[in-house]
Amino acid sequence: MAKKSLSSAKAARQNEKRRTENRGRRQTVRTVIRTAREAIVSEPAESEAAVKAAVRALDVARSRGVVYKRNAARRKSRLMKQLNKAKSAAS
Repeated sequence: MAKKSLSSAKAARQNEKRRTENRGRRQTVRTVIRTAREAIVSEPAESEAAVKAAVRALDVARSRGVVYKRNAARRKSRLMKQLNKAKSAAS
């Protein structure tokens, strides 16, 4: 078996580190979005803070390169649409 070069070994370490960090960030985004959706369904009047947190998490994930920009925009748009629909139904 061929010996790895030092640069390829370092690249492998960096890739593994990025992968584990990105998994955590992606999971955080999923959790916050799920929390926001549940808040919209259960308590539409107070769900604005949860949606705001989800939008913030998506923006951070987008800036870190974890989520593609159009994916983040689509998710934010759908969350806002759900929030506005729930607010109009409640009033």
